[in-house]
Amino acid sequence: MLNTKCMGSACFLAMALLGSIATARAASLGASWNYAPETVDYAKEAAAGVERLQGWYIPRTGLYRKPTDWWNSANAITVLVDYSRVTQSRQYLDTIANTFQKANKSYGTKSFINDSNDDEGWWAAAWIDAYDLTGTPGYLTMAEAIFADMITQWDTKTCGGGVWWSKDLKHSAYKNAITNELFLEIAASLANRVADPARKGKYLEWAKKEWQWFRASGMINSRNLVNDGLNAKNPAACTNNQQTTWTYNQGVLLGGLVELNKAEPAVSLLQTAQYVADAAMTHLVTDTGVLNEPAGGGPDLPQFKGIFLRNLVRLNRTLPLGKYKLFAETNARSIVSNDRSLNHDFGNLWQGPFDSADGTRQTSALDALIAAMEMR
Repeated sequence: MLNTKCMGSACFLAMALLGSIATARAASLGASWNYAPETVDYAKEAAAGVERLQGWYIPRTGLYRKPTDWWNSANAITVLVDYSRVTQSRQYLDTIANTFQKANKSYGTKSFINDSNDDEGWWAAAWIDAYDLTGTPGYLTMAEAIFADMITQWDTKTCGGGVWWSKDLKHSAYKNAITNELFLEIAASLANRVADPARKGKYLEWAKKEWQWFRASGMINSRNLVNDGLNAKNPAACTNNQQTTWTYNQGVLLGGLVELNKAEPAVSLLQTAQYVADAAMTHLVTDTGVLNEPAGGGPDLPQFKGIFLRNLVRLNRTLPLGKYKLFAETNARSIVSNDRSLNHDFGNLWQGPFDSADGTRQTSALDALIAAMEMR
């Protein structure tokens, strides 16, 4: 893996070369999604879908109705932020502010901190996005407070580093991909946004430390897919547990690597991101190129695919490639054609048929539609 710093015209040429290599590599893997999309009015579909999403919103609590859970509500807020940014709409800014004020009290937490460190990460990511959209300092301050708590969960005695999934180590002593990917993303995001040089440097060091550990942990397998976490039966020599390669584990890593590359550019970061994106677009899809999750993720399962598309957009902003656009449009078109009710409810199976409706399914599908809108 390269460690070359990426600067100026040399950086542009290197990224162009990486794009060519990645495109050729995807073709060699036989990706089936590379075909021209039909015309779909994604803006119209997304507007109707967001309006329907808000039917599950509870203004009194700032959260979304069950089965949408605590962390899923953070992702729903991220969808409102992304929709507002892409459409330049101010319609949902009050909803975002309402959740910021009320969700903590409703869930009985302080500063969006609870026993699940990955839950904290989703809320920190949501408030960073809200800060980018509105410039409201309180959102960024909240993300910093959440991250300060996540730092306390870094441990070197087991697996040589990394953040625990849960604070309850008696029952859930597990180091997994999603928690550490979120830690990477948030650390790098804060480094890219805070003005104070000392804080910026601290966040960058944490991001680099996380990536160095994650890269060496073995969680990225030989197919360039991220498995769920680590087997720590021998705490001094943890190994990939070979559990499911969920789509969201691929996606959040893309976002984290893009943010770290912004903070301290290195060709190897975007190269790794491309390999992971290509692997997901090749191996975690139906034969028509639509993202498809294995069974077994419980009520959270429908959330995962949208998170991948959301982060593929972030990679595309840094390194725009036609295959990312085609992939986003393929998935968005399939949702509209095969997985939508007459009320603009979206289900879990983007390839169809429509199964049922809830805020989690709606949020995930909206991630895909918004991704297609932005890349169009």
